[in-house]
Amino acid sequence: MENMSKSSRVVVAEDVVSCDLAGEAAILDLKEGIYYGLNPVGARIWNLLQEPTTVDEILKVLLEEYDVELEECRRDVCDLIKELSDNGLILVS
Repeated sequence: MENMSKSSRVVVAEDVVSCDLAGEAAILDLKEGIYYGLNPVGARIWNLLQEPTTVDEILKVLLEEYDVELEECRRDVCDLIKELSDNGLILVS
C-alpha cells in the first residue's frame, strides 16, 4: 500500500465479523465466507480498528503497550494493514 501514511484512516469493513479467542482474534469475511486468525498483537491492532482510527494513533498505542522500536512497529503495522486491506477486511482512506 504505497500511498498509506501515518494520517491514513483505517476501519473494519462492513461485511466482517470477529470474536476474541483467548487473546487472539478470529475474523470472518461474510461476503467470501473465509476465516482469518490473528495472534495477540494482531488482535490488539484489530480491536483498535473497530472504530475509525489513523495509522499514527495505532502506532502510539502499540509503542506505549509493547517494548518495540518505532521502525519495527511501523513496518509490522503497515504490513498487517496492507494484508487486511488486500483481503477486503478493512478500508483505508
